[in-house]
Amino acid sequence: MVRLRVLLLAWWLSQARVARGEGSVRLAGGLTLGGLFPVHARGAAGRACGALKKEQGVHRLEAMLYALDRVNADPELLPGVRLGARLLDTCSRDTYALEQALSFVQALIRGRGDGNEASVLCPGGVPPLRAAPPERVVAVVGASASSVSIMVANVLRLFAIPQISYASTAPELSDSTRYDFFSRVVPPDSYQAQAMVDIVRALGWNYVSTLASEGNYGESGVEAFVQISREAGGVCIAQSIKIPREPKPGEFHKVIRRLMETPNARGIIIFANEDDIRRVLEATRQANLTGHFLWVGSDSWGSKISPILNLEEVAVGAITILPKRASIDGFDQYFMTRSLENNRRNIWFAEFWEENFNCKLTSSGGQSDDSTRKCTGEERIGQDSTYEQEGKVQFVIDAVYAIAHALHSMHQALCPGHTGLCPAMEPTDGRTLLNYIRAVRFNGSAGTPVMFNENGDAPGRYDIFQYQATNGSASSGGYQAVGQWAEALRLDMEALQWSGDPHEMPPSQCSLPCGPGERKKMVKGVPCCWHCEACDGYRFQVDEFTCEACPGDMRPTPNHTGCRPTPVVRLTWSSPWAVLPLLLAVLGIMATTTIIVTFMRHNDTPIVRASGRELSYVLLTGIFLIYAITFLMVAEPCAAVCAARRLLLGLGTTLSYSALLTKTNRIYRIFEQGKRSVTPPPFISPTSQLVITFCLTSLQVVGVIAWLGAQPPHSVIDYEEQRTVDPEQARGVLKCDMSDLSLIGCLGYSLLLMVTCTVYAIKARGVPETFNEAKPIGFTMYTTCIIWLAFVPIFFGTAQSAEKIYIQTTTLTVSLSLSASVSLGMLYVPKTYVILFHPEQNVQKRKRSLKTMSTIATPPKSENAEDAK
Repeated sequence: MVRLRVLLLAWWLSQARVARGEGSVRLAGGLTLGGLFPVHARGAAGRACGALKKEQGVHRLEAMLYALDRVNADPELLPGVRLGARLLDTCSRDTYALEQALSFVQALIRGRGDGNEASVLCPGGVPPLRAAPPERVVAVVGASASSVSIMVANVLRLFAIPQISYASTAPELSDSTRYDFFSRVVPPDSYQAQAMVDIVRALGWNYVSTLASEGNYGESGVEAFVQISREAGGVCIAQSIKIPREPKPGEFHKVIRRLMETPNARGIIIFANEDDIRRVLEATRQANLTGHFLWVGSDSWGSKISPILNLEEVAVGAITILPKRASIDGFDQYFMTRSLENNRRNIWFAEFWEENFNCKLTSSGGQSDDSTRKCTGEERIGQDSTYEQEGKVQFVIDAVYAIAHALHSMHQALCPGHTGLCPAMEPTDGRTLLNYIRAVRFNGSAGTPVMFNENGDAPGRYDIFQYQATNGSASSGGYQAVGQWAEALRLDMEALQWSGDPHEMPPSQCSLPCGPGERKKMVKGVPCCWHCEACDGYRFQVDEFTCEACPGDMRPTPNHTGCRPTPVVRLTWSSPWAVLPLLLAVLGIMATTTIIVTFMRHNDTPIVRASGRELSYVLLTGIFLIYAITFLMVAEPCAAVCAARRLLLGLGTTLSYSALLTKTNRIYRIFEQGKRSVTPPPFISPTSQLVITFCLTSLQVVGVIAWLGAQPPHSVIDYEEQRTVDPEQARGVLKCDMSDLSLIGCLGYSLLLMVTCTVYAIKARGVPETFNEAKPIGFTMYTTCIIWLAFVPIFFGTAQSAEKIYIQTTTLTVSLSLSASVSLGMLYVPKTYVILFHPEQNVQKRKRSLKTMSTIATPPKSENAEDAK
């Protein structure tokens, strides 16, 4: 049923064409080939055809005539068989081309309808006049546009007529189930799209837009590019814009505005016909965007001048692709010798002559105006006009030769030993001819192999061009070959030139590359777009997508691309923070040593004896140890130093405060007991006092020894203590394994003794002034309490400071030295001063007060001895 409808439609359209008197180029021959060429552009305002297309139309049509002349003149190819032709104009419109192509099947239609024509009579019973029977077309060369080839292929396959295209590249035509009689000598756009993806990636672009003419060629080409780029990865499509088949006024300005919605996508992949390419370039120039877009054009642009004529500055830098071809010298010689006299077979040649030489033939009808000169007929192509061979000429010739070789092989198989056609080839079976076409393999007009795969496609071989300015002038520039593609890309990057800086590769990227130490934070749904996020703080860049924190003992490099060891610091002897503690310690040790030596030399003098010699030496030893601990706190931490710190840090203060507590408690008990009786209280002898002092001190010693056994001391590097916000300021602190709390724990027992001593000093404040050694002790304890109350907030308040190691060590050592200095200054400096500078006062007096003081300071036995004297 479908076949019958097509036959009826074909008959009606063919009769309509005859009625309109539309022409074609005809060559007589034993076997006739059809040809479809875009001799004219698409018409406007309801007209089917527009302006003449000199290169795409006339050059290609003449290429087929040239190829037929060569085949017919070759005695080795189809001997005795002459190939004829019927060449038609498609006017660059698929519907018009279908109407034209139906004339190829007229012979088949008429052959099937001959049985009915005998009964057809004109009015009056007169039989109709019969026109010459149409040629039986055995194969068709064409068409050019993919949309035209698709339309024609759907009809030709119904009549088993093989078709070979010289320019149609739509991937859709590779579907052998729908277009089984279609073949082509140019590679499909799937290869071209792969080549364009490889070009985009080689240029370092990852964000491009696509622009396609509505129709099979443009849409299929873009679809193939998008699919291949998605599979290959690394290239994202910003926008895919389609140019309508019948664009409205302002349509191309709208296209440019849409492209500018993603200005970073400067690369434009364009699958469009010549007219659309030209209009896009015009709209770009009118939008004052010359140099912004980076064009990558398909083979419909190729190396043609017509799409960029007078728009060269917009096209500078455009990279175009064209199936690998060569200029056919024989065709140049043939075409440049064509004239009005020797080329009457081409019915459109006179129109070409007028267009090419910008003149008017008198035979063209009408009067020529003053602005157009009259053609003389003596003009010569290439001499009186510019001439450059059109890019698809080679493929037209190869298509004709492919059919000729197939017919030759078929003739040898079906007509062995015959010169001319034999009955087996009259008529020629289309399906048999198709099998021979798919099997051909020969060197084409350019010397490259011509062959077809199972889908009728030719292998992919492309030349890559770039339109470049010459000496800074775009109008005098031209297309320069910059690479090739044959299953793999070979692109000469050094040969590329761009507008602006000719040798600086322009970007076409959604996002600029991230700098060192930054990671890519991808935009959801757009794999080529990202935000750069700094690997801040202690993080470093692992790869382009990941930041990770450096290990605890390391900090990032300045550019955050790696990690480096964190410097280790400690309080050194030369540090400014150590100056004051060491100065106080040295002065304190010197003073303490002086007092001890003085007391030892004047051991039996009244002042020394009245001071309680035994406890004084214990107290002075504790004060000496307090000063000495400063040197351990500044020394480089190691196991021995850390053990000494644990032991001596609390030992000096414990000795001092144990002695002061014992002395204060003794004074308090003596005078409290004296209020009630004359019997002295127990445990007031020097031996008792030493035993009490050492018992109190032993608790500290036992606790420290237990701590040393449970947790052996060692040095550690604390990387958290000075882990500042700025990694450049981070430091590891070499210190002993003592936390702030454990350090305070070492001093906790001493502080308890100090508070207890202060309490007894307060209770003993009522002792008579003349005999009150408790008052200096009280002042000592009050001052010491103030020092340590100031120490606690300073010590813990600087726990988060970057200078913690220095501040806390300095605060601790200074507080210890000050508390020792207070005890030394209040209790022993006045006595030492009297002993050294007022020895006359250091004599025994027989006063009751002195006796009382002696009773307080010495044991009862000693007092009796003194009285006896």
